[in-house]
Amino acid sequence: MTNQAATEFIHKTVLLNEAVDALAITGERTNGVYIDGTFGRGGHSRLILQQLGPNGRLIAFDKDTQAIASASEIKDPRFHIVHDSFATMSEALQELGVKHVDGILMDLGISSPQVDDATRGFSFRADGPLDMRMDTTRGISAAEWLASEDEEKIREVIKNYGEERFAFQIAKAIVARRQTDAITGTRQLAELVAHAVKTREKGKDPATRTFQAIRIFVNKELEDLEVGLGAAFSALAPFGRMSVISFHSLEDRIVKQFFASKVKVEQPDRRLPIRHLDLPQPQMRLLNRIKPSDTEVSENPRSRSAILRVAERLPEGNA
Repeated sequence: MTNQAATEFIHKTVLLNEAVDALAITGERTNGVYIDGTFGRGGHSRLILQQLGPNGRLIAFDKDTQAIASASEIKDPRFHIVHDSFATMSEALQELGVKHVDGILMDLGISSPQVDDATRGFSFRADGPLDMRMDTTRGISAAEWLASEDEEKIREVIKNYGEERFAFQIAKAIVARRQTDAITGTRQLAELVAHAVKTREKGKDPATRTFQAIRIFVNKELEDLEVGLGAAFSALAPFGRMSVISFHSLEDRIVKQFFASKVKVEQPDRRLPIRHLDLPQPQMRLLNRIKPSDTEVSENPRSRSAILRVAERLPEGNA
């Protein structure tokens, strides 16, 4: 094993206690079934397992092969890991014979080990191959995508997923550069973006938004989130809880709108002769919105943008 492969990259789980406490794993619920939609390095999973009873069960998902390797270290019969996105939750639960779950935790975005390992290609701070895939066993790398995609699509991705106002200039520069040099390294792309971006946000590298956009696109993060939220809701038992941590506005907007769609159900015209009991009822209720404490942010600056949203599924026919 090389020194790089042997390196331990430290991951500080964001909103660890808050996200797990929100699942309310107490009383009879300690023997329920729970899902960790993004295992990462297992911070949330390990805390959930500590709170489960002898008949409890935890099913975790992750696309990252390194996360799967970390999960294999957990020798607990109550634990099962699935090497796939939480977007496949419905199919996975069916295969495992699980009809309903009592709580689902989803910690979105990218983990510290993925960012800190230059060989993964997520960071513009250290040079490495421009990969960016969370699951390196499938899909195309960021370098392969940039080498083959047309300028308009590159612009669209950087603008929509990175909310980058210089998306046109960056896409144009990428297409021009690849005519003479293949863009295969993280620093190569970061420097290209820095030259294309005319003004810089204070305290933020000019490549930040572009790297975010390409990473989200290559890994289909927003598409997976929309599918995963729907699958999670369908799997929840009455009074089951969803605890979702997001790190940027695109993710949080999707989570917020999804919960709102289940809380505020469209009502028919009040003039119609419909009994109150027959009116559409809310399917969820919002429980909390939590941000990291000042102490957590000072100890782990990467937590500063995190938002935890918690909602509970209501039984059918609730008044």
